[in-house]
Amino acid sequence: MSSAWDPRLTDRSDATGVTGVTADGAAWLASAGTSPHSTLALWEERPHAPVVLPCGSVFDIVSAPALFGRLMLDRLWGEGPGSGPVAAFRGRTLLFAAPGTARRLPSLLEWEEWSADGRRDGRTSTVPPLLCHGTGDAVTVPPPLTSPQDAATRWMVAPDTRHPWLPGPEILLWAAVRAARSAVRISISHPADQGANVYDVSRRR
Repeated sequence: MSSAWDPRLTDRSDATGVTGVTADGAAWLASAGTSPHSTLALWEERPHAPVVLPCGSVFDIVSAPALFGRLMLDRLWGEGPGSGPVAAFRGRTLLFAAPGTARRLPSLLEWEEWSADGRRDGRTSTVPPLLCHGTGDAVTVPPPLTSPQDAATRWMVAPDTRHPWLPGPEILLWAAVRAARSAVRISISHPADQGANVYDVSRRR
């Protein structure tokens, strides 16, 4: 890689305040596209360029409103198994998930909503609509390198391996239900902390 993109960079900030993806993480992301070598060549020349990648084979995406996505991420790391890569993009939180999640998660949410005596009991009624992107869809992902000034488009948990662990639909359902309960508590107590969290990726499966 060129000196413009130091492959030693990870999801944590370096001395210059730039955060980014490792070389292995970039290779994994690029493998989702039809021309991985072209994607990597683009990032070598323009490491701050976002790209559009297809979903369904390497990963699915579950897109949540920014604050609710943060709550899901906090539940995954605070009480669960951790997460796969996660990005912030224009007011949404993009959680990278195992292929097939986009097809299965909506039905799980619906089943959870109606499962108590055949009526809505509030278990998922406070979960905002989650956009699930799978086979046939494509999403824009942040570039390998972002800076603190790119708050609207950045990696929250950056890809750092060629074979990252990705949560499936059951785990994301659990995180959504826990986040919904947390959102109710926050709304009746005090505003959520808007600062950026740092997640210990060494705990990730």
